[in-house]
Amino acid sequence: MNKSKFLLVLFCVITAISFAQRPEGKEVKVTGTVIDKETKQPLEYATIAFFSKLQNKIITGGITDVNGNFSIPVLTDVYDITIEYISFSTITIPNKEISKSENLGNFTLEINTESLDEVEIIAERTTVEIRLDKKIYNVGKDLTVSGGNVSDVLDNVPSVSVDAEGNVALRGNDNVRILINGKPSGLVGLNSTDALRQLPAEAIEKVEVITSPSARYEAEGTAGILNIILRRSKLLGLNGSVTTNIGHPDAAGISGNINYRTGNVNIFNTSSYRYQESVGRWYNDVKYFDNNTPDLDEKRNWTDTSKGLTTNTGIEWYINDSASLTTSVVYRDNSSENNSINKLVQFNKINNTTSESERLDPEQETDKTIQYAVNFTKNFEASDHKLTFDFQYEDSNEDQNSIITVNGLETEMVATLEDQRNILLQSDYVLPIGEMSQIELGYRGDFTTKSTDFEVALLDTSSGHFVINNDLTNLFNFKQYNNAVYTQFGSKIDKFSYLLGLRFENTRITLDQPTTGDFNRKIINGLFPTVNLNYEISSAQSFTLGYNRRISRPRGFMLNPFPSRSSITNVFQGNPDLNPTFSSTFELGYLNQIDKLTISSSIYYSHSTNIMTFVSRKTDETVIVDGEEFPVIERGPVNLGEDKRYGFEFNLNYNPTKKWRINSDFNIFKFEREGRFEDVDLSANNLSWRARITNKLTLPYNIDWQTNLNYRGPSQDAQNNRKGVLSTNLAFSKDLFKEKASIAFNVRDLFNSAFYSNDITAETFTAYQEIQFRGGRVFNLSFTYRFNQKKKRERQGGFDGGGGMEM
Repeated sequence: MNKSKFLLVLFCVITAISFAQRPEGKEVKVTGTVIDKETKQPLEYATIAFFSKLQNKIITGGITDVNGNFSIPVLTDVYDITIEYISFSTITIPNKEISKSENLGNFTLEINTESLDEVEIIAERTTVEIRLDKKIYNVGKDLTVSGGNVSDVLDNVPSVSVDAEGNVALRGNDNVRILINGKPSGLVGLNSTDALRQLPAEAIEKVEVITSPSARYEAEGTAGILNIILRRSKLLGLNGSVTTNIGHPDAAGISGNINYRTGNVNIFNTSSYRYQESVGRWYNDVKYFDNNTPDLDEKRNWTDTSKGLTTNTGIEWYINDSASLTTSVVYRDNSSENNSINKLVQFNKINNTTSESERLDPEQETDKTIQYAVNFTKNFEASDHKLTFDFQYEDSNEDQNSIITVNGLETEMVATLEDQRNILLQSDYVLPIGEMSQIELGYRGDFTTKSTDFEVALLDTSSGHFVINNDLTNLFNFKQYNNAVYTQFGSKIDKFSYLLGLRFENTRITLDQPTTGDFNRKIINGLFPTVNLNYEISSAQSFTLGYNRRISRPRGFMLNPFPSRSSITNVFQGNPDLNPTFSSTFELGYLNQIDKLTISSSIYYSHSTNIMTFVSRKTDETVIVDGEEFPVIERGPVNLGEDKRYGFEFNLNYNPTKKWRINSDFNIFKFEREGRFEDVDLSANNLSWRARITNKLTLPYNIDWQTNLNYRGPSQDAQNNRKGVLSTNLAFSKDLFKEKASIAFNVRDLFNSAFYSNDITAETFTAYQEIQFRGGRVFNLSFTYRFNQKKKRERQGGFDGGGGMEM
C-alpha cells in the first residue's frame, strides 16, 4: 500500500515537471474533416493527436464534431499526426511541419477487420464475437441487461449458465475461474455469487469465454476461464457517460464513467450506486422411508434489500512512446438485509397428525473491499517484444449478523465475520524470434489469507440471556499461497500455427482451527501442459485443436467444517479433507464466415479425477421441533472417483440486414461419473443440453427490439433429477438527441418460468425441491447520456480474422 502511494506521488511530480518544460512557440490552428470511407458520412468523435519526436510525447489533440470537422490550436513544430476512430484503421502523417494555420483536407477512414488485439475493435461489431481461442460477449450491445448486474450478464453469455443459487457454469461445468481484467479481484468478493449480483452491468465492457487457455493463464478452473473486462476509455479530452435506472421490484441506481486524457496522462473513473429489493422462495418436501420418522414440508420465503457503492479510479502515465505506468484503486462498499421466514410442517405417519413451527431469520450483511493495483508495461522496438509487471493488494471483509426467532421467541444469535487479504505479483516477458515466432515466460504469485469467525449464542431460558455455545462456535483460518512459472513458444508456418506451453504451480494450504486445536497443512504441486494448433483453410475458414490440463482447488467455505444455521433440519457443512480435482481437456474447433453468416462449432472431451461434488445424507444428529424428533440432513462436498464429459457446441451469428441480427448457441453434452461414498454407489450417466437465441431487430423510428430465449435442459446424477428451465427476456431501446442519449426498457423472466426444481433420492429419504431467487418478473427502465462520446457503431459480421490464437 505504501509502495502504491509512493508511485502515485512520484507520478504527480514527474508529470508536473513535464508540463513545466513545455517549449514556447507560435500558436496556430490546424483544421480538417474525417469521414467514413464506406458510408461517406462524417465521423463524430474521431481523435486527432500531435506527437512531438523532440519531446517524445503527445503534445495536444482533439476530436471531430458532429460534421466530422476538427479545429485544433497547436504550437509551431514538426509532428507525427494521427487520425484515429474506434474500429477504423489509423491514418498517420509523419514529420509534418506546422508553421502556420492550415487545413489538412479530408481524411477517409475504413473499417479495420484484421487487427486481433484492439479491444475497441471487438466491441463495435456485434453482441457476440467469435474467435478461434475464445468467444467475446460485448455487454453494451445487450439491451436486456441494462440496469442489471454481472449475474444477468453472464447468464446471457454463450456457453455460460447461472443457476438458481447464482453459481456460474461453463458448458455445464461449475469449476470455472472468474477474473476481472485478467486477474483475481475483490470485485468478485468473498462470496462470488453475492458479489456478482452487486456489480452493475454498465461497468462491464465485455466478457471473454476461454475454454482452451494457454500456459499464460493460471491453471485454476477445470471448465475454463471467464474474463470480465471493465470499461475504460482512452479518447483524448474529457468524455464519459451517465446511466440512471429504476425498476420493479423496487430498484434504482446510477452509474457513470468519465475519462480525461491530455498529452501523456490518462485519468479514468467508473462508479456506481445501486439499490435493489428482490424476493425469493425455497420449497423442500422430504419423505422418509422409515415410518417412525415424520415427513417434512418446509417453505422459506425471503426479501433481500441490498445497496452499495462501487468505484474504480486510475491514472495512466505514458512515460514515453514505449513505456507506461498505470495505478488504480477499486473500492466497494455494500450492505444488505435479508428477512427470511421458514415455515416447517411435520406429518406423523403413525397417528396421522401434523404440527407446525415458524422460524424467522433476519440477517444483516456488510462487505467492503479495497484494492490497489500497479501495472508497468514496456514495449521494445521489435513488434510484440514486451515486458509487463503487475502488483495488486486487496483487503476484503464480510460480516453477517442475524437473530433467529422460532414461533415468536428469539432463540439464537448468529454472527459470521470474514476477513481476507490477497497479494498478487505477476510478470510476463514476450520475445519475438524472427518474423513468425515468439517465446514467452512469466511468474505469478497469489498469496491469500482468510479468517472466518463463526459465533452462535443460544437463549438460556432460565436467565433470559444469550449464552455463547462453544460446541457451535468456531474460528477458521485459511491460507493459500500459490507460486507459478510458465513458458510457451508459438510460431506460424504458412497457414499452420501452433502454441506450446508448460506451467508449474506450487500451492501451500494451511487450515487452522484454534477453537478445536485442529491444524492441517497441504502441499499441491502440478505440471500443466497446453497445446493449441491452428490451420487456416482460407482467410474466412479455420480449424483449431487444443489440449490443456487444469486444476480445481477447494475454496475456503468448502473446507470449513462448521455447519450453517439457515435451517435446523437442513445444514451445509464443509470438508477439511477435501482434495483438488485435476482435469485434462481436448477440443477440436471449426470457424467459418459465409457472407453474412458466421459459424463456430467445437467437439470437446474432458476427463477429471478425484472430483469434488456435493452430497446429501441423513446424520445421527437430531433436533426437537414441537415435541417431535427429526434427523438433520447434511449437505456438503466430498471427493469421488472420476468424471467424463463429451460435448458438441454450435454457435451461429447471422445478419440478414443491417437492422436485423441473430445470435444463437447450442451445447449438448454427455456426463459420466464413477464413484462411491460411504458404500453408496453415486455413479451417474446423463445427457443434457442447453440452447440460447438472441434476436435483435431495428423497428421503424429506429427503435431497437431484442428478445432472448434461454433453455437449460434437464440433468441427472446419482441423487438428483433436475428439471429443465426456460426463461425469456425482452427489451426495447431508442436513441435520443443525435445519439447522445438512449432510453431502454427491459423485462427479465417475462413468463415467470425461471425457477429450478429437483427430485432428490437418497438412501433413507426422497425430497422435492424448488428454488426461485428473483421471485418472478423484473422490470427495468434506464436512461443513458453521453458527453463527448459517440454511441459505438455496430458492424455486420462476427468474424475476427484468421489466426486468432493467443501468441
